[in-house]
Amino acid sequence: MMTPMTNISLFNLKGKTHVNLTPAELIEHAVGREEAILTANGAVRATTGHFTGRSPKDKFTVNDSSVSDQIDWGAVNQPMAPEKFERIYKRLQQYLLEKELYIFNGFAGADPDHRLPIQVITEYAWHNLFAHQLFIRPSEQELQEHQTAFTVINVPNFKVNPQEDDTNSETLIAVSFTKKLVIIAGTHYAGEMKKSIFSVMNYLLPEQGVLPMHCSANVGKNDDVALFFGLSGTGKTTLSADSERALIGDDEHGWSKKGVFNFEGGCYAKCIGLSEEKEPQIWQAIRFGTVLENVILDDTRTPDFHDGTRTENTRAAYPIEYIPNSVIPGIAGTPNVILFLTADAFGVLPPISKLNADQAMYHFLSGYTSKLAGTERGVTEPEATFSTCFGAPFLPRPAHVYAEMLGEKIREHQVQVYLVNTGWTGGPYGTGKRMNLRYTRRMVSAAIEGSLVKESYIADPIFNLQIPTQCEGVPSVLLNPRNTWKDPEAYDMKAKELAGLFHQHFAKFTQASDTIKNAGPKV
Repeated sequence: MMTPMTNISLFNLKGKTHVNLTPAELIEHAVGREEAILTANGAVRATTGHFTGRSPKDKFTVNDSSVSDQIDWGAVNQPMAPEKFERIYKRLQQYLLEKELYIFNGFAGADPDHRLPIQVITEYAWHNLFAHQLFIRPSEQELQEHQTAFTVINVPNFKVNPQEDDTNSETLIAVSFTKKLVIIAGTHYAGEMKKSIFSVMNYLLPEQGVLPMHCSANVGKNDDVALFFGLSGTGKTTLSADSERALIGDDEHGWSKKGVFNFEGGCYAKCIGLSEEKEPQIWQAIRFGTVLENVILDDTRTPDFHDGTRTENTRAAYPIEYIPNSVIPGIAGTPNVILFLTADAFGVLPPISKLNADQAMYHFLSGYTSKLAGTERGVTEPEATFSTCFGAPFLPRPAHVYAEMLGEKIREHQVQVYLVNTGWTGGPYGTGKRMNLRYTRRMVSAAIEGSLVKESYIADPIFNLQIPTQCEGVPSVLLNPRNTWKDPEAYDMKAKELAGLFHQHFAKFTQASDTIKNAGPKV
């Protein structure tokens, strides 16, 4: 166990604290305290009770003078009065005084020029194991010199009072940029820790000239970098885990003048439907040290990745080193290709289409996808949604800040951009079927390798997209979604319906140029 000086300065803890325990020690504590159980493959499995996804309606940002004119206030960034946060924090301090706590010191951001030193304080050993595996683990020297710049306190058993604290429930995810503190209360879902720090990075980095991105990234043997944008469940983790390419990271990155860098030290992969045949790297990463979240086990404690009775949002959290060809540290050069991933529940978007710069900006601002079952409370089947910049729930600043930065980088570096539908084909959700992963991988590989750009294309009359007429290894009939529907007229009606939703959503982007507005679907 490493026992350097720690940066606990927010309050004086009287209870027992465990600082920077190793994964083996944290697993021993988690199992011994009956927080989690050891599975047949060596991973630990924990359950999160009622909360099996994020709680976006319980997320708040403290509205004080230092940030009031920088935050895009609204449903995503709900304001909390400083005095309310202070009152909650004082009660929390008293709550923690006698508690046995687990503390992790590490970093967010692989690039030393832009990384954020963080401290994560948890009630549960398994939550601290999650933090240890997901954030960047410091070296012995870095640990000795660690000075916390932001703290996360995760207390599932501490509840807020909606009447007294002006919250929406007894659950709270609140960030104070003045106190440099995140409080997570009333939920056992570990993903709140990860996404809270992601939101913090999304606020801090633009001031440093760095574009924060909700994307996965990998790099080829010729140092060619590919980015995969998309919300949870669209395939970022799966598609970026490629045996022929090195993984930079599976979810959160920054794009600086030097290139791309990972925010994290681990992966948080969806497990539902996981198979060794289709996703061998993720399958093999689930072993000792991995945290399984809400995965069903059989009588021999073997995970059943096809059982979604508890939730469709089953997860595995593991260090990126468990992926054989990962990049350590997670730093690479400037991207060559960008892929926008969408899980289209309407079943009308092409499986892959090429975008020019204006189309890329349109679809980045639109961020169309479907919320998949389990990723948020109350979502039980796919729902069409628009998530600006493919990460609206995690963007504190106005969307144009991120979009303008991306547009400048695409044009400066002449990046090839594609829209990839990993959702449904042959009909909408309930009628059609999910896109074959093997075909999606083939199309993505062709885009990254550069062979797809050389193919002939046809224009989609409704969505104004360029559809390749062929792609090696993929049945040509699949490339044009209209051809996969039994009733072409039904396709046209559903496509026009989605095109109308695109226009309805984009109307709020009044600052967008006419060329960007006209790059979208034709109604």
